[in-house]
Amino acid sequence: MMEHAGPPIETLTHRLAETPAEFLAEPRIGTVGTVHVAALVNDVLALHGQRAPFAALDRFTSTDARRDRNRLALAMIAAWLLADDWFVAAGMPQAKVLALLQTAMQELAEATPAHKFVTDPDRREELARVVLARLDYRPAGETVAQATDRLSGISGVERRRLLEASRAAEERAAEIRAALARKAAEESADKWSRE
Repeated sequence: MMEHAGPPIETLTHRLAETPAEFLAEPRIGTVGTVHVAALVNDVLALHGQRAPFAALDRFTSTDARRDRNRLALAMIAAWLLADDWFVAAGMPQAKVLALLQTAMQELAEATPAHKFVTDPDRREELARVVLARLDYRPAGETVAQATDRLSGISGVERRRLLEASRAAEERAAEIRAALARKAAEESADKWSRE
């Protein structure tokens, strides 16, 4: 995670602070709203030299405003960030970009109103750091440990994700220890029964 150095975090937070009004407009949901988010995502992928299959873009259309408005609005803001020259030059893999725009934006949208990621300095930093981390980058000038620590400190979503991953790893380690203990007990019982 975050093996590669990315751009300075200040560059990304500055870009988010200057998000154009077009990227803050209402996402098209059913017949309401102005921005067709699927087309916007496809345009960003085109900047990266890619085209998404229709099935992948379908996730960026909706008829349920209550469920999807915030997620689609946040995907638009993230699309603006991904249109930055640094990301375009880095040649992001389509699968990672789509996963970021689908999964990570869903997680963030469940916790925070989309426009806060433009207006609030901490939320701008959170979004920039989440985008970098999910694409396997860290801010320029930071070690992996520093970037991980700062990300978990500023992002409740990432902190929860790290805790869940840690908990899952601990559960897996406990299962392995229990299996090894059972095997040792069986081997010991077999040894005693042979003697």
